[in-house]
Amino acid sequence: MPLTTVETPTESDGVSLSHGLKQRHLSMIALGGVIGAGLFVGSGAGIAAAGPSIVIAYALSGLLVMLVMRMLGEMSAAYPSSGSFSSHAERAIGPWAGFTAGWAFWVLLCTAVGLEGIGAAQIVHGWLPGTPEWAWVALFMVVFCGTNLAAVKNFGEFEFWFAALKVGAITLFLVLGVLALAGVLPGTDSPGGSHLTELLPNGGEGLVIGLLASVFAYGGLETVTIAAAESQDPVRGVARAVRTAMWRIAVFYVGSMAVIVALVPWDSPEVVKNGPYVAALDRLGIPGAGQLMNVVVLVALLSAMNANIYGASRIGYSLVERGQGPKWLGRVSGGVPRVAVLASSVFGFLCVLLSYWRPDDVFAWLLNMIGAVILVVWIFIAVSQLRLRRRLERETPERLTVRMWAFPWLTWVALAGMATVFVLMAREPDTRVQLYSTGAMTLVLAAAGYAWQRARERR
Repeated sequence: MPLTTVETPTESDGVSLSHGLKQRHLSMIALGGVIGAGLFVGSGAGIAAAGPSIVIAYALSGLLVMLVMRMLGEMSAAYPSSGSFSSHAERAIGPWAGFTAGWAFWVLLCTAVGLEGIGAAQIVHGWLPGTPEWAWVALFMVVFCGTNLAAVKNFGEFEFWFAALKVGAITLFLVLGVLALAGVLPGTDSPGGSHLTELLPNGGEGLVIGLLASVFAYGGLETVTIAAAESQDPVRGVARAVRTAMWRIAVFYVGSMAVIVALVPWDSPEVVKNGPYVAALDRLGIPGAGQLMNVVVLVALLSAMNANIYGASRIGYSLVERGQGPKWLGRVSGGVPRVAVLASSVFGFLCVLLSYWRPDDVFAWLLNMIGAVILVVWIFIAVSQLRLRRRLERETPERLTVRMWAFPWLTWVALAGMATVFVLMAREPDTRVQLYSTGAMTLVLAAAGYAWQRARERR
């Protein structure tokens, strides 16, 4: 059974943290958090594999993510916590579950910080070829580590403006694309439906590859439930963010894919080479489209670095507060878990060094190990919601300010969807290694968490 210490109305891990995030910060984090570099760049490979059916792939995976966010929103509104799903898993399933989900996600976020730093450095290096990439990575690390060390409101301000730029850029892209398709954009002829004649050019296999690519493009949505614990009104902030998730996913992801495949032939080499957004803007004759999108991608990468350092530090801090990590990692000063911020940044920079020192073995192994962590987290979220919802209805129904739709049927549908993705990953050679590596890490963490739980119960 879960320990009674996590059954308190207000999470203990939120007491020492400041509440410096304003509602405008939380709203924009929720709005812009869904727009990542994976959408701007990584979607090209999905389009090349799935063709026009990439719209179906993003819609299907988007529906799964909406269900996950709704479940997470229900629990986070009832129990605001910087530990988010890790705290919920501990409360619903047991301390070992919180330990497993939390530390797996911490490794994922820290590694992602390094990957995003490398990607951002490559863009700047392209503009200034005489400068070393590692120096730019180091600069970005110092800036965002310093930002997160100072105060949570600094993280909020950076994310507010980063998100505003991303939202503005993708909104402008969608407006231009729709005008072009309608035939009212000056100097552009509408392609009509000429690029949509073959829905599944590579058959069902292409759709599967596109579906797997789309699932992992949605990472980052969880940050808003972590940040909510440090906002001025956590319950209202989470509720508003979750309720707007549906139209954000529909417009930014599914809408973008629909515009791109309508404007550009799916098999155009430029879709993969330059990225789908650049390829679409080039078709519209927008001057400097490539450099313009490089700026947007750079902003997306820097935004992700900032958010992931923040998320990793709060997850790490929450784990320590619940007795699931070294005590030194949980030290708080000025309302900020500064040691956790430093540890998360150092781990991220270590990943960068590994990409230079051991790119073919250690770094590749690390990437495979985190390849399917987000799916593991989603499963913990779904199982936790199944168990907590019954408890909330029985003991404190007034906390259910956000409710999962058609409970419990849609929760089970989401779990079935996750199981399907696992099966599809096992069928594909490129993702099979990631699935097995993530599974091995999860089992090791679960065993360690269970051993820790048993030892604590004996004490």
